[in-house]
Amino acid sequence: MAANDLSAPLGLGKRKFLRLPLGLIGAGFLALLVTTPLVWISLVDDPLGGEPTAVVRLERSLEGVTARDIGVVEIRPSVGADDPVGDSDGDRAAALGPRFEMAPSEGGEAEAESLIRPLSLSIRPDARVIEPGPYGPLPIVSDRGLRPLDVYARPADSSYVSVPKIAIVVGGLGLSQTGTQNAIERLPADMTLAFAPYGASLDRWMQRARQSGHELLLQLPLEPFDFPDNDPGPHTLLVNLDHNQIEDRLAWLLSRLTNYVGVVNYMGARFTSSEDAMSGLLAELNRRGLMFLDDGSSSRSRAGALAEASQTPFAKADVVIDEVPRQEQILSRLLQLEGIARAQGVAVGVASALPVTVDQLADWSRDLEQRGLQLIPVSASIDRAAAPR
Repeated sequence: MAANDLSAPLGLGKRKFLRLPLGLIGAGFLALLVTTPLVWISLVDDPLGGEPTAVVRLERSLEGVTARDIGVVEIRPSVGADDPVGDSDGDRAAALGPRFEMAPSEGGEAEAESLIRPLSLSIRPDARVIEPGPYGPLPIVSDRGLRPLDVYARPADSSYVSVPKIAIVVGGLGLSQTGTQNAIERLPADMTLAFAPYGASLDRWMQRARQSGHELLLQLPLEPFDFPDNDPGPHTLLVNLDHNQIEDRLAWLLSRLTNYVGVVNYMGARFTSSEDAMSGLLAELNRRGLMFLDDGSSSRSRAGALAEASQTPFAKADVVIDEVPRQEQILSRLLQLEGIARAQGVAVGVASALPVTVDQLADWSRDLEQRGLQLIPVSASIDRAAAPR
Protein backbone atom coordinates (compact mmCIF):
# COMPACT_ATOMS: atom_id res chain seq x y z
CA MET A 1 0.00 0.00 0.00
CA ALA A 2 1.42 3.36 -0.88
CA ALA A 3 2.27 5.94 1.72
CA ASN A 4 -0.23 8.34 0.29
CA ASP A 5 -2.98 5.78 0.71
CA LEU A 6 -2.06 5.22 4.37
CA SER A 7 -1.92 8.94 5.16
CA ALA A 8 -5.28 9.76 3.45
CA PRO A 9 -8.31 10.16 5.71
CA LEU A 10 -10.75 7.24 5.80
CA GLY A 11 -13.37 7.50 2.92
CA LEU A 12 -11.43 10.17 1.05
CA GLY A 13 -9.46 7.99 -1.19
CA LYS A 14 -9.22 8.54 -4.97
CA ARG A 15 -12.60 8.74 -6.84
CA LYS A 16 -13.13 8.09 -10.56
CA PHE A 17 -15.56 10.65 -12.07
CA LEU A 18 -17.71 9.67 -15.08
CA ARG A 19 -17.59 12.39 -17.67
CA LEU A 20 -20.97 12.49 -19.60
CA PRO A 21 -21.31 14.11 -23.06
CA LEU A 22 -24.04 16.60 -22.01
CA GLY A 23 -23.93 18.53 -25.27
CA LEU A 24 -24.64 15.44 -27.35
CA ILE A 25 -27.54 14.41 -25.08
CA GLY A 26 -29.19 17.84 -25.37
CA ALA A 27 -28.80 17.88 -29.14
CA GLY A 28 -30.33 14.38 -29.42
CA PHE A 29 -33.35 15.31 -27.29
CA LEU A 30 -33.97 18.42 -29.35
CA ALA A 31 -33.78 16.40 -32.56
CA LEU A 32 -36.33 13.93 -31.15
CA LEU A 33 -38.78 16.72 -30.43
CA VAL A 34 -38.52 18.00 -33.99
CA THR A 35 -38.69 14.70 -35.86
CA THR A 36 -41.55 13.04 -33.91
CA PRO A 37 -44.34 15.41 -35.20
CA LEU A 38 -42.98 15.12 -38.74
CA VAL A 39 -43.11 11.33 -38.62
CA TRP A 40 -46.63 11.46 -37.11
CA ILE A 41 -47.94 13.76 -39.83
CA SER A 42 -46.45 11.64 -42.60
CA LEU A 43 -47.80 8.31 -41.31
CA VAL A 44 -51.27 9.22 -39.90
CA ASP A 45 -54.20 10.21 -42.21
CA ASP A 46 -55.76 12.54 -39.64
CA PRO A 47 -52.93 14.22 -37.69
CA LEU A 48 -55.53 16.02 -35.54
CA GLY A 49 -57.49 12.86 -34.74
CA GLY A 50 -59.17 13.14 -31.41
CA GLU A 51 -59.14 16.95 -31.48
CA PRO A 52 -62.49 18.81 -31.76
CA THR A 53 -62.97 20.00 -35.35
CA ALA A 54 -65.73 21.53 -37.47
CA VAL A 55 -66.11 21.28 -41.23
CA VAL A 56 -68.12 23.87 -43.16
CA ARG A 57 -68.85 23.14 -46.79
CA LEU A 58 -69.52 26.18 -48.92
CA GLU A 59 -71.50 25.67 -52.10
CA ARG A 60 -72.62 28.04 -54.80
CA SER A 61 -76.06 26.47 -55.22
CA LEU A 62 -78.83 24.96 -53.10
CA GLU A 63 -78.68 21.58 -54.83
CA GLY A 64 -78.65 18.78 -52.31
CA VAL A 65 -79.43 21.00 -49.34
CA THR A 66 -81.94 19.43 -46.96
CA ALA A 67 -84.86 21.13 -45.32
CA ARG A 68 -83.19 21.73 -41.98
CA ASP A 69 -79.80 22.87 -43.30
CA ILE A 70 -80.70 26.39 -44.35
CA GLY A 71 -83.60 28.80 -44.28
CA VAL A 72 -84.48 32.13 -45.91
CA VAL A 73 -84.26 34.79 -43.24
CA GLU A 74 -86.32 37.48 -44.91
CA ILE A 75 -87.53 38.77 -48.26
CA ARG A 76 -88.58 42.37 -48.05
CA PRO A 77 -90.55 44.26 -50.67
CA SER A 78 -88.51 46.71 -52.70
CA VAL A 79 -91.33 49.25 -52.56
CA GLY A 80 -91.71 51.54 -49.56
CA ALA A 81 -94.63 51.19 -47.20
CA ASP A 82 -96.40 54.22 -48.65
CA ASP A 83 -95.48 53.62 -52.29
CA PRO A 84 -98.15 52.43 -54.71
CA VAL A 85 -97.94 48.94 -56.11
CA GLY A 86 -95.84 48.81 -59.29
CA ASP A 87 -97.35 48.74 -62.74
CA SER A 88 -95.86 45.47 -63.94
CA ASP A 89 -96.68 41.99 -62.67
CA GLY A 90 -93.10 41.61 -61.52
CA ASP A 91 -93.22 44.87 -59.56
CA ARG A 92 -96.43 43.82 -57.85
CA ALA A 93 -95.01 40.44 -56.94
CA ALA A 94 -91.95 42.10 -55.40
CA ALA A 95 -94.04 44.61 -53.52
CA LEU A 96 -96.49 42.06 -52.20
CA GLY A 97 -94.08 39.24 -51.45
CA PRO A 98 -94.15 37.67 -47.99
CA ARG A 99 -91.45 37.96 -45.35
CA PHE A 100 -89.86 34.81 -44.03
CA GLU A 101 -88.17 33.50 -40.91
CA MET A 102 -85.32 31.00 -40.65
CA ALA A 103 -86.34 27.38 -40.28
CA PRO A 104 -84.64 25.44 -37.46
CA SER A 105 -81.60 23.38 -38.38
CA GLU A 106 -82.30 19.87 -37.15
CA GLY A 107 -81.29 17.67 -40.09
CA GLY A 108 -83.73 15.61 -42.13
CA GLU A 109 -84.60 15.07 -45.78
CA ALA A 110 -87.57 17.41 -46.29
CA GLU A 111 -87.99 19.21 -49.58
CA ALA A 112 -86.43 22.63 -50.12
CA GLU A 113 -89.77 24.45 -50.23
CA SER A 114 -90.40 23.59 -46.59
CA LEU A 115 -87.40 25.74 -45.66
CA ILE A 116 -89.47 28.87 -46.22
CA ARG A 117 -91.96 29.53 -43.47
CA PRO A 118 -94.00 32.70 -44.00
CA LEU A 119 -93.86 35.11 -41.09
CA SER A 120 -96.10 37.78 -42.62
CA LEU A 121 -98.32 38.01 -45.68
CA SER A 122 -99.04 40.88 -48.05
CA ILE A 123 -101.17 43.63 -46.54
CA ARG A 124 -101.98 45.56 -49.71
CA PRO A 125 -104.49 44.44 -52.34
CA ASP A 126 -102.92 42.97 -55.45
CA ALA A 127 -103.98 45.15 -58.39
CA ARG A 128 -104.17 42.12 -60.65
CA VAL A 129 -107.08 40.57 -58.74
CA ILE A 130 -109.26 43.55 -57.82
CA GLU A 131 -111.70 45.70 -59.75
CA PRO A 132 -113.60 48.85 -58.75
CA GLY A 133 -117.10 48.32 -57.35
CA PRO A 134 -119.93 50.59 -56.28
CA TYR A 135 -118.83 50.39 -52.62
CA GLY A 136 -115.12 49.73 -52.93
CA PRO A 137 -112.66 47.30 -54.54
CA LEU A 138 -113.99 43.84 -55.37
CA PRO A 139 -112.05 40.60 -55.87
CA ILE A 140 -111.87 39.26 -59.41
CA VAL A 141 -110.00 36.66 -61.46
CA SER A 142 -107.22 38.34 -63.48
CA ASP A 143 -106.96 38.24 -67.26
CA ARG A 144 -104.34 35.52 -66.89
CA GLY A 145 -106.51 33.38 -64.63
CA LEU A 146 -104.93 34.37 -61.32
CA ARG A 147 -107.41 34.15 -58.45
CA PRO A 148 -107.51 35.94 -55.08
CA LEU A 149 -107.65 32.43 -53.61
CA ASP A 150 -104.17 31.78 -55.02
CA VAL A 151 -102.70 35.22 -54.36
CA TYR A 152 -103.72 35.57 -50.72
CA ALA A 153 -103.51 31.93 -49.55
CA ARG A 154 -101.02 31.16 -46.82
CA PRO A 155 -98.53 28.55 -48.09
CA ALA A 156 -98.82 25.31 -46.16
CA ASP A 157 -95.84 23.18 -45.17
CA SER A 158 -95.86 20.24 -47.60
CA SER A 159 -92.96 18.34 -46.02
CA TYR A 160 -95.11 15.64 -44.44
CA VAL A 161 -97.61 14.39 -46.99
CA SER A 162 -98.98 11.47 -44.98
CA VAL A 163 -99.48 13.36 -41.71
CA PRO A 164 -103.18 13.94 -40.78
CA LYS A 165 -104.04 17.61 -41.23
CA ILE A 166 -106.43 19.94 -39.41
CA ALA A 167 -107.73 23.32 -40.59
CA ILE A 168 -109.41 25.61 -38.07
CA VAL A 169 -111.34 28.79 -38.90
CA VAL A 170 -112.02 31.26 -36.10
CA GLY A 171 -114.81 33.72 -36.92
CA GLY A 172 -116.41 36.84 -35.50
CA LEU A 173 -113.31 39.00 -35.76
CA GLY A 174 -113.58 42.76 -36.17
CA LEU A 175 -116.56 43.17 -33.86
CA SER A 176 -114.63 43.41 -30.59
CA GLN A 177 -111.27 45.16 -30.44
CA THR A 178 -110.12 43.12 -27.44
CA GLY A 179 -111.33 39.81 -28.87
CA THR A 180 -109.84 40.49 -32.29
CA GLN A 181 -106.46 41.46 -30.90
CA ASN A 182 -106.45 38.44 -28.60
CA ALA A 183 -107.14 36.04 -31.47
CA ILE A 184 -104.54 37.60 -33.78
CA GLU A 185 -101.81 37.55 -31.16
CA ARG A 186 -102.45 34.19 -29.51
CA LEU A 187 -103.59 31.84 -32.26
CA PRO A 188 -101.03 30.05 -34.47
CA ALA A 189 -100.50 31.61 -37.89
CA ASP A 190 -101.81 28.48 -39.63
CA MET A 191 -105.28 29.08 -38.20
CA THR A 192 -107.51 30.99 -40.61
CA LEU A 193 -109.36 34.06 -39.30
CA ALA A 194 -112.83 35.08 -40.54
CA PHE A 195 -113.95 38.71 -40.27
CA ALA A 196 -117.53 39.89 -39.86
CA PRO A 197 -118.49 42.53 -42.46
CA TYR A 198 -119.92 44.85 -39.80
CA GLY A 199 -116.72 45.33 -37.84
CA ALA A 200 -114.96 48.66 -37.43
CA SER A 201 -111.47 49.39 -38.77
CA LEU A 202 -111.48 46.19 -40.81
CA ASP A 203 -108.60 47.32 -43.01
CA ARG A 204 -106.39 47.90 -39.98
CA TRP A 205 -107.30 44.53 -38.49
CA MET A 206 -106.72 42.87 -41.85
CA GLN A 207 -103.19 44.26 -41.92
CA ARG A 208 -102.51 43.15 -38.34
CA ALA A 209 -103.77 39.63 -39.05
CA ARG A 210 -101.84 39.28 -42.32
CA GLN A 211 -98.65 40.59 -40.73
CA SER A 212 -99.04 37.84 -38.14
CA GLY A 213 -99.28 35.31 -40.99
CA HIS A 214 -103.01 34.53 -40.85
CA GLU A 215 -105.02 33.66 -43.93
CA LEU A 216 -108.40 35.42 -44.02
CA LEU A 217 -112.04 34.69 -44.88
CA LEU A 218 -115.02 37.05 -45.01
CA GLN A 219 -118.23 36.06 -43.25
CA LEU A 220 -121.37 36.37 -45.41
CA PRO A 221 -124.68 36.87 -43.54
CA LEU A 222 -127.22 34.48 -45.10
CA GLU A 223 -130.91 34.06 -44.32
CA PRO A 224 -131.83 31.60 -41.53
CA PHE A 225 -135.20 29.84 -41.36
CA ASP A 226 -136.46 32.06 -38.53
CA PHE A 227 -135.64 35.37 -40.22
CA PRO A 228 -136.41 38.17 -39.26
CA ASP A 229 -136.75 36.98 -35.65
CA ASN A 230 -133.16 35.85 -36.00
CA ASP A 231 -131.54 38.57 -38.13
CA PRO A 232 -127.87 38.23 -39.22
CA GLY A 233 -127.73 41.98 -39.88
CA PRO A 234 -127.99 44.53 -42.69
CA HIS A 235 -127.25 43.39 -46.25
CA THR A 236 -128.16 39.80 -45.39
CA LEU A 237 -128.63 37.75 -48.54
CA LEU A 238 -132.27 36.59 -48.64
CA VAL A 239 -133.84 33.90 -50.76
CA ASN A 240 -136.68 36.12 -52.05
CA LEU A 241 -134.41 38.95 -53.31
CA ASP A 242 -134.14 39.40 -57.06
CA HIS A 243 -130.85 39.16 -58.94
CA ASN A 244 -130.10 42.90 -58.85
CA GLN A 245 -130.75 43.10 -55.10
CA ILE A 246 -128.50 40.10 -54.41
CA GLU A 247 -125.81 41.59 -56.62
CA ASP A 248 -125.97 44.95 -54.85
CA ARG A 249 -125.83 43.45 -51.34
CA LEU A 250 -123.05 41.08 -52.30
CA ALA A 251 -121.02 43.96 -53.76
CA TRP A 252 -121.30 45.81 -50.44
CA LEU A 253 -120.30 42.77 -48.42
CA LEU A 254 -117.35 41.70 -50.58
CA SER A 255 -115.90 45.22 -50.60
CA ARG A 256 -115.73 45.43 -46.81
CA LEU A 257 -112.40 43.61 -46.71
CA THR A 258 -109.46 42.85 -48.98
CA ASN A 259 -106.74 40.18 -49.11
CA TYR A 260 -109.07 37.29 -48.28
CA VAL A 261 -109.23 33.88 -49.96
CA GLY A 262 -112.96 33.26 -49.76
CA VAL A 263 -116.13 33.47 -47.71
CA VAL A 264 -117.87 31.47 -44.99
CA ASN A 265 -121.58 31.59 -44.25
CA TYR A 266 -122.85 33.31 -41.12
CA MET A 267 -126.14 31.59 -40.21
CA GLY A 268 -128.01 30.94 -43.49
CA ALA A 269 -129.76 27.59 -42.99
CA ARG A 270 -132.59 28.64 -45.31
CA PHE A 271 -130.35 30.25 -47.91
CA THR A 272 -127.93 27.30 -48.15
CA SER A 273 -130.86 24.88 -48.51
CA SER A 274 -132.21 26.79 -51.53
CA GLU A 275 -130.77 25.40 -54.77
CA ASP A 276 -131.52 28.53 -56.81
CA ALA A 277 -130.12 30.95 -54.22
CA MET A 278 -126.96 28.94 -53.58
CA SER A 279 -126.35 28.28 -57.29
CA GLY A 280 -126.34 32.00 -58.01
CA LEU A 281 -124.08 32.79 -55.07
CA LEU A 282 -121.56 30.06 -55.87
CA ALA A 283 -121.43 31.07 -59.53
CA GLU A 284 -120.58 34.64 -58.50
CA LEU A 285 -117.94 33.50 -56.01
CA ASN A 286 -116.37 31.26 -58.64
CA ARG A 287 -116.30 34.17 -61.11
CA ARG A 288 -114.45 36.22 -58.52
CA GLY A 289 -111.91 33.51 -57.72
CA LEU A 290 -113.02 32.88 -54.13
CA MET A 291 -113.64 29.69 -52.14
CA PHE A 292 -116.76 28.94 -50.10
CA LEU A 293 -116.62 27.35 -46.65
CA ASP A 294 -119.82 25.80 -45.32
CA ASP A 295 -119.66 26.08 -41.53
CA GLY A 296 -121.52 22.77 -41.17
CA SER A 297 -124.23 24.21 -38.94
CA SER A 298 -127.12 23.07 -41.20
CA SER A 299 -127.72 19.47 -42.25
CA ARG A 300 -130.00 20.73 -45.07
CA SER A 301 -127.26 22.69 -46.84
CA ARG A 302 -126.96 22.10 -50.60
CA ALA A 303 -123.67 23.96 -50.84
CA GLY A 304 -121.42 20.94 -51.29
CA ALA A 305 -123.25 19.37 -54.22
CA LEU A 306 -123.80 22.70 -55.95
CA ALA A 307 -120.17 23.74 -55.49
CA GLU A 308 -119.03 20.50 -57.11
CA ALA A 309 -121.36 21.07 -60.05
CA SER A 310 -120.13 24.63 -60.57
CA GLN A 311 -116.48 23.74 -59.82
CA THR A 312 -116.36 26.34 -57.07
CA PRO A 313 -113.52 25.78 -54.56
CA PHE A 314 -115.30 24.40 -51.52
CA ALA A 315 -114.74 23.09 -48.01
CA LYS A 316 -117.15 22.02 -45.29
CA ALA A 317 -116.55 22.09 -41.56
CA ASP A 318 -116.62 18.71 -39.86
CA VAL A 319 -116.94 20.07 -36.31
CA VAL A 320 -118.29 23.25 -34.71
CA ILE A 321 -115.70 23.45 -31.95
CA ASP A 322 -117.43 25.78 -29.49
CA GLU A 323 -121.09 25.07 -30.14
CA VAL A 324 -121.16 24.78 -26.35
CA PRO A 325 -118.62 27.43 -25.24
CA ARG A 326 -117.25 25.61 -22.21
CA GLN A 327 -113.75 24.29 -21.67
CA GLU A 328 -114.70 20.63 -21.35
CA GLN A 329 -116.95 20.64 -24.43
CA ILE A 330 -114.38 22.51 -26.51
CA LEU A 331 -111.64 20.00 -25.63
CA SER A 332 -114.03 17.14 -26.43
CA ARG A 333 -114.76 18.61 -29.88
CA LEU A 334 -111.06 19.09 -30.55
CA LEU A 335 -110.42 15.43 -29.77
CA GLN A 336 -113.27 14.57 -32.12
CA LEU A 337 -111.62 16.70 -34.80
CA GLU A 338 -108.34 14.85 -34.30
CA GLY A 339 -110.10 11.53 -34.78
CA ILE A 340 -111.69 12.70 -38.03
CA ALA A 341 -108.34 13.92 -39.32
CA ARG A 342 -106.70 10.56 -38.59
CA ALA A 343 -109.58 8.70 -40.25
CA GLN A 344 -109.93 10.73 -43.43
CA GLY A 345 -106.61 12.60 -43.72
CA VAL A 346 -107.99 16.16 -43.43
CA ALA A 347 -110.50 17.68 -41.00
CA VAL A 348 -111.94 21.19 -40.78
CA GLY A 349 -113.22 22.86 -37.63
CA VAL A 350 -114.90 26.22 -37.09
CA ALA A 351 -115.05 28.29 -33.93
CA SER A 352 -115.72 31.83 -32.70
CA ALA A 353 -113.28 34.25 -31.14
CA LEU A 354 -114.63 33.88 -27.61
CA PRO A 355 -111.93 34.20 -24.92
CA VAL A 356 -112.48 30.64 -23.68
CA THR A 357 -112.24 29.31 -27.25
CA VAL A 358 -109.05 31.21 -28.03
CA ASP A 359 -107.50 30.00 -24.76
CA GLN A 360 -108.30 26.36 -25.51
CA LEU A 361 -107.17 26.56 -29.13
CA ALA A 362 -103.87 28.16 -28.15
CA ASP A 363 -103.17 25.47 -25.52
CA TRP A 364 -104.33 22.58 -27.72
CA SER A 365 -102.17 23.59 -30.69
CA ARG A 366 -98.87 23.82 -28.79
CA ASP A 367 -98.00 20.11 -28.97
CA LEU A 368 -100.06 19.21 -32.03
CA GLU A 369 -97.04 18.10 -34.08
CA GLN A 370 -95.83 15.89 -31.23
CA ARG A 371 -99.17 14.09 -31.45
CA GLY A 372 -98.59 13.40 -35.14
CA LEU A 373 -100.92 16.08 -36.55
CA GLN A 374 -100.36 19.14 -38.72
CA LEU A 375 -102.21 22.46 -38.64
CA ILE A 376 -102.95 23.96 -42.07
CA PRO A 377 -104.79 27.05 -43.39
CA VAL A 378 -108.25 26.29 -44.71
CA SER A 379 -107.23 26.97 -48.33
CA ALA A 380 -104.88 23.98 -48.09
CA SER A 381 -107.82 21.69 -47.28
CA ILE A 382 -109.25 21.99 -50.80
CA ASP A 383 -107.98 20.96 -54.22
CA ARG A 384 -106.79 24.16 -55.91
CA ALA A 385 -105.16 22.39 -58.87
CA ALA A 386 -107.98 23.19 -61.27
CA ALA A 387 -107.34 26.91 -61.31
CA PRO A 388 -108.80 28.79 -64.30
CA ARG A 389 -106.36 29.55 -67.12
